[in-house]
Amino acid sequence: MAAESAAFTPLTLPVLPLDDEVVLPGMVVPLDLSDAEVRAAVEAAQAAARSEPGKPRVLLVPRIDGTHAATGVLGTVEQVGRLADGDPGALIRGRGRVRIGAGTTGPGAALWVEGTRVDETVPEPLPGQVTELVKEYKALATAWLRKRGAWQVVDRVQAIDDVSALADNSGYSPFLTTEQKVELLETTDPVARLKLATQQLRDHLAEQDVAETIAKDVQEGVDKQQREFLLRRQLEAVRKELREINGEQDGEESDDYRARVEAADLPEKVREAALKEVDKLERSSDQSPEGSWIRTWLDTVLEMPWSERTEDAYDIQGAQAVLDAEHAGLEDVKERITEYLAVRKRRGDRGLGVVGGRRGGAVLALVGPPGVGKTSLGESVAHAMGRKFVRVALGGVRDEAEIRGHRRTYVGALPGRIVRAIKEAGSMNPVVLLDEIDKVGSDFRGDPAAALLEVLDPAQNHTFRDHYLEVELDLSDVVFLATANVLEAIPEALLDRMELVRLDGYTEDEKVVIARDHLLPRQLERAGLDADEVTVDEGALRKLAGEYTREAGVRTLERSIARLLRKVAAQHELGERELPFTVTEGDLRGLIGRPHHVPESAQDPAERRTAVPGVATGLAVTGAGGDVLYVEASLADPETGAAGLTLTGQLGDVMKESAQIALSFLRSRGAELELPVGDLKDRGAHIHFPAGAVPKDGPSAGVTMTTALASLLSGRLVRTDVAMTGEVSLTGRVLPIGGVKQKLLAAHRAGITTVIIPKRNEPDLDDVPAEVLDKLDVHAVTDVRQVLELALAPATNGAEREVPVAA
Repeated sequence: MAAESAAFTPLTLPVLPLDDEVVLPGMVVPLDLSDAEVRAAVEAAQAAARSEPGKPRVLLVPRIDGTHAATGVLGTVEQVGRLADGDPGALIRGRGRVRIGAGTTGPGAALWVEGTRVDETVPEPLPGQVTELVKEYKALATAWLRKRGAWQVVDRVQAIDDVSALADNSGYSPFLTTEQKVELLETTDPVARLKLATQQLRDHLAEQDVAETIAKDVQEGVDKQQREFLLRRQLEAVRKELREINGEQDGEESDDYRARVEAADLPEKVREAALKEVDKLERSSDQSPEGSWIRTWLDTVLEMPWSERTEDAYDIQGAQAVLDAEHAGLEDVKERITEYLAVRKRRGDRGLGVVGGRRGGAVLALVGPPGVGKTSLGESVAHAMGRKFVRVALGGVRDEAEIRGHRRTYVGALPGRIVRAIKEAGSMNPVVLLDEIDKVGSDFRGDPAAALLEVLDPAQNHTFRDHYLEVELDLSDVVFLATANVLEAIPEALLDRMELVRLDGYTEDEKVVIARDHLLPRQLERAGLDADEVTVDEGALRKLAGEYTREAGVRTLERSIARLLRKVAAQHELGERELPFTVTEGDLRGLIGRPHHVPESAQDPAERRTAVPGVATGLAVTGAGGDVLYVEASLADPETGAAGLTLTGQLGDVMKESAQIALSFLRSRGAELELPVGDLKDRGAHIHFPAGAVPKDGPSAGVTMTTALASLLSGRLVRTDVAMTGEVSLTGRVLPIGGVKQKLLAAHRAGITTVIIPKRNEPDLDDVPAEVLDKLDVHAVTDVRQVLELALAPATNGAEREVPVAA
């Protein structure tokens, strides 16, 4: 009786929560003390054990989704030490079920609760039904353990006679879910608990039997397929023997892939990969779709020019002559190709053609406005080097697989454009033109520009792997020429792998030479005219280039020549004009109308944009090359306009900031320049950039806006023949900008004679053609005051200052 009363004595224990885990009585489990709650419970139990005999005791409570179970297990801390992985841990043994009561207080940071031990005794002797249940559970457990090979555990299970302990032993079963183990924990009747454990074990064994039956059926199906494959191979062998007996041919040579692979001159690794695919093809059945995929792959591999290379033409002077004959100007590119050929020749002479598995290819980026000959230059480079030429159009490509190819797991898979270009060229060292590389986009199918990183990296492309081929392809001997209009649109990592060559446009003299030697003969042929029937003198060509077109390239010029020749051909067919005919400068207006781009200096002084104060001429760079940009400024009426700054013309943030800087400079330093800065404080300033539908941005219009405002305040006109560019600072310093060559070419095309640039941009003048510099008076300045002295015309004596007022 004393033992029974002690068993039902209320207990006060620290709670040790178990997340998604259940410990039943009789189980011994290690717990990680790195968990704060586990460590707090163990430390609280150790603190309480110091004042009472026995081992430290905790209450093991399952916690599912943050909710504690109503029944826990009394556990004793058997040992505290290190787990197998070196972390601190404790070994805890489950002793008996405890029904959880109210919370209470106790030492340490753990949660303490009151609980009552559950009576789990079974009356002796056991009834016959319970004895049969014990035998059934042991038989089922033994069968399951033997399937797993756990023979040592079988003897331990057979030795358990206590009904409660036998039922709780199923807590070690790995196939039970946490919910099933909680159900076993909360079932306090030992006999009912043993029935539940037996049913769970019986259900699991039934599921295992079903799984084994399915696996057996699958294996039988596989064996059947293997027998069918073997019989088909035997049937093919019998047919082959019959054909030999009857004297028939054994098939076309093109169908014998093994013979083709053996006969082909393939690299060793490519040969090994091809032979493996041939083995798969021979093992596959005729009905298998994999066979057609393998044949397509083998055809692609066998069509690749693995050992084909063209010998470079090492006639350096001859190559330079070819480039000069086919393209006027573009000296930077011609020099680079000549240097490349010279280095290749010297490397070949010294036996350094292949170093570290890499050959001496080149990767050039030709960046410039449309129509300057970037695309046609690639063909000329291939002609000069004696190599094959192939063009890869990248404009609008958004699928990464277009570059690296598709995986062969897809139906209709193809190699990427790089592999197809090599295959089309029929050589491993062609000139590959990657056209419009700045127009490459990206979407959910990947980023093609990222796939080009390996292709254009000289340190990696000798082992390029296409997703379709899956064999190494050596691209280190390929000359890659990438063309782009806008440098900023090329990803920085991709641009870093290419050598940049800028094509900033042609001078008027170069356009005349191109028109005379290239465009005119081509358009004569297209118009069905002979060279001795229609001739165009140089004056007419110069006027076409200068006044009928205004562009960095020559596309519009060629269209103008084509229109001119069509007009002459049509007039001849109508009987209005006799051939031969020479087109002069005076004939242009009658044939194709008035010119569209008359220089500002050639217009009537009263009609010029700079005929009123507050208008200045700037220079800008667009995607089509350099261009002339006008800046207009006005002041609002003091009675109707609010003070401040108004900007129009679809300007970007940087250009808006430049306008604010120009206004701030004049407000703070205008008195030094003898300007009436009071107008800027009382009246609103309005700065406008015409062509408002075109977005504009950049800091290089700073000096132009400052000059326009200074002209407005002083009443002095800005000189018509002056254009300027440069960033301005708050202190009036003129800071460097980019695109000097393109801007000077645009000024030359527009008839400007005087150009103002920042002093720190003087080194860029070395890139400007000499014939352009001879016709321009270039001033390099460091301060806005110098700009105003050069750009503003002298004030008219006795004339009152008239300031334009915004409506």
